[in-house]
Amino acid sequence: MRSVYLAGFDVFLPDAVAHGERLKTLCATYGFEGLFPLDNAAPAGLSDQALAQWIYQANIALIRRADMVMANLNPFRGAEPDSGTAFEVGYAIACGKPVWAYTSQAGSLIDQVAVGAAADDGVSRIVDAQGHTVEDFGLNLNLMLACSAHVVIGGAADCLASMARAPA
Repeated sequence: MRSVYLAGFDVFLPDAVAHGERLKTLCATYGFEGLFPLDNAAPAGLSDQALAQWIYQANIALIRRADMVMANLNPFRGAEPDSGTAFEVGYAIACGKPVWAYTSQAGSLIDQVAVGAAADDGVSRIVDAQGHTVEDFGLNLNLMLACSAHVVIGGAADCLASMARAPA
């Protein structure tokens, strides 16, 4: 059975452990073993910094152990995916692991965050609310995520179904 590291901001949900169990059950439905970051129990008594380092090392070990990664790239605390999840995607890609991702955001970044246009030295650009240029490649995620992962529009079940249909 192929193992899947379940990356995402799901670890911050109020019912994160129960949610992780539901994701792992869903993985089993599609023939995968789900590895959820909260499967690891940290040793008692660690300071904040030591606990953060322990969590980092434990998650890296789970990614290394996994055959592939499935990442929840829905917006988190703003218009972009969770930065920790984006790191995990990049780390998995660097390790040569296939990465699958899901998001409910089907529209391009322009559709999602653009508020206007600006012109600098005669060059026009599309901008967000802070005046930053919005990349216009027709992608629903930053190109570094969209071009490195198999992106599925929908939820975890949709992503797992696509993963199950893909050649091993």
